Amino acid sequence: MGFLEKLFEGALWNSRFMILTAVIGSLLAGVAIFYMATVDVLYLFEHAMHYADSGLNAEARKALHDSTVSHIVEVVDGYLLATVMLIFSLGLYELFISDIDQAHGSKSSSKILVINNLDDLKSRLAKVILMIMIVTLFEEALNMHMSTPLDLVYLGASIALIALALYLTHASEPGAGGDAGHDEKAPEKHGH
Repeated sequence: MGFLEKLFEGALWNSRFMILTAVIGSLLAGVAIFYMATVDVLYLFEHAMHYADSGLNAEARKALHDSTVSHIVEVVDGYLLATVMLIFSLGLYELFISDIDQAHGSKSSSKILVINNLDDLKSRLAKVILMIMIVTLFEEALNMHMSTPLDLVYLGASIALIALALYLTHASEPGAGGDAGHDEKAPEKHGH
């Protein structure tokens, strides 16, 4: 009985290596999105070169400006999505397979890439996804045609909700409660 149990537990433990398919798939998807966003940047520059064309009238120049800004927002959105895939890939690897020694041992590594538990991964992904939502809202706001005062109210409400989401995200971070401000006031109290 002990041998079968050991064999079964070993198979269960080693089944975690199946997560490598998700790690590699997420990494490849991130590379593909980085590539697509970079190609978009190249086309953006090619497109923007016509902005200085003296043959453009004011209306055509405004249309080119608006489409260029919209393309820039799409590029930012693409890079953020690629970042989500990269964080997801690294996080899955650290949670299920092994710590990435270079990430933990390097002073230059970003804290966002060091994942200690599932809550860390969720938190980091949520922050980047929130940024994608902000960029998407910005893109939609650029293309929005306001025909009624209610449209302006909707835009204002969406901006207020995004601001609230950012505030709540920042407030939930450890050490964000204003301890630094409290420490600055402490010497003043001792001086009086």
